[in-house]
Amino acid sequence: MALEKARGRRINAGELAVVVGAGRSGLAAARLLRREGARVRLLDSNPKAFAGREALAGELRALGIELLLGEHKPEMFADAAFVVPSPGMPAVRLQGLADAKTSEILAEMELAWRYLADEPVLAVTGTSGKTTTASLAAAMLHEQGYAVFLGGNIGTPLSEYVLAGAKADALVLEISSFQLQTCTTFCPRAGILLNITPNHLDYHKDMEEYIAAKFRLFRCQDEGDLAVLGAELRPLAARFGLKARTVFVEATERFPHSKLMGRHNRINEEAAWQACRLFGVQEESAARAVARFAPLPHRLERARELRGVLYVNDSKCTTVSALQVALEAFDRPVRLLCGGKFKGGDLAALSPLVKKKVKEVVLFGASREHFEKAWQGIVPLTWHATLAPAVRFVSANARPGEVVLLAPATSSYDLYRNYEERGDDFKRLVGLLA
Repeated sequence: MALEKARGRRINAGELAVVVGAGRSGLAAARLLRREGARVRLLDSNPKAFAGREALAGELRALGIELLLGEHKPEMFADAAFVVPSPGMPAVRLQGLADAKTSEILAEMELAWRYLADEPVLAVTGTSGKTTTASLAAAMLHEQGYAVFLGGNIGTPLSEYVLAGAKADALVLEISSFQLQTCTTFCPRAGILLNITPNHLDYHKDMEEYIAAKFRLFRCQDEGDLAVLGAELRPLAARFGLKARTVFVEATERFPHSKLMGRHNRINEEAAWQACRLFGVQEESAARAVARFAPLPHRLERARELRGVLYVNDSKCTTVSALQVALEAFDRPVRLLCGGKFKGGDLAALSPLVKKKVKEVVLFGASREHFEKAWQGIVPLTWHATLAPAVRFVSANARPGEVVLLAPATSSYDLYRNYEERGDDFKRLVGLLA
């Protein structure tokens, strides 16, 4: 069984560990390494990383953690036994800085994994649907009566769990491709890979590297473990030679009382259920969990229904593939809000679906040229500088029985700090409609 396998080595007292990034996971990794007696150096390229957090900086220094802010230099990494990059930092960025021959580069999750006891892990990755599926799995396990830790890329770093000294019956972890690239011994008892579509190609060298990173989820599993994959990944799975018992999932109607919209959520529910079965979750418990499960914020979230028009917030839709999923979730006519910092993808390939589903496209913010080039003549298009006039315009046109869908297919960084802020603004604006 995976739980009996040896984990990678732990840090020795007195060895140097360099943690890159003073975000939540970096702070947790630094504290864990210091607890284990390592000399810890915490780096952040932002010279103002602790502006407004001076008390935190003082606390870290009191623990014996060295803080170095500003440009990263090779001498900062000299003689490091471990180098722990932030979750959003691809390992390639460390080339020329850390010496991979003398320093082990490992994700924060890999580090924390080495300090677990025997807690079984259910891990979820994929281009889209990770957070919903991980949350569903945690809800199913909780409904069965288990004490569950839900974390990883979803919010709470695994190192915080280790530091807290808690003991859960099961750990449910969301894990990204960036983290997986520097995981070497991480081995979930059940691993879920939902889907793979082009994403993060501004970080990964190419699509092949992205695919290989996702499949690292299964590399340490054996016959006693479980791999759950979306059905369309069957050809890729054959290439990677998975050793675990493998289940391919498709959309089902197993859970008819779900509040989640869209075929993709039927797949998410089925994947969570198949993984949780390995942990002893009964189907009745899973069904209760699904029925009680509310859509997560900014993921096909019902914002309001006004005069027969349904307003839906899918601000988490930051890619072209996510837009396709969003449009396929509705049987009623859609008035679509798009725009923001374009991350790439083939918008033109969505033209048949847009023509079939969408009454009009109302663009806002950056990237209008990408949408106009792909869809001009396919569907009526207008553009507004910001979201507020776009919402007012589309609401004036919407008719009973239609959906106004915020599914930007872009990142939010032209107008907002993150997709959450963008979604919250949409809900605020919709709430002001009379």
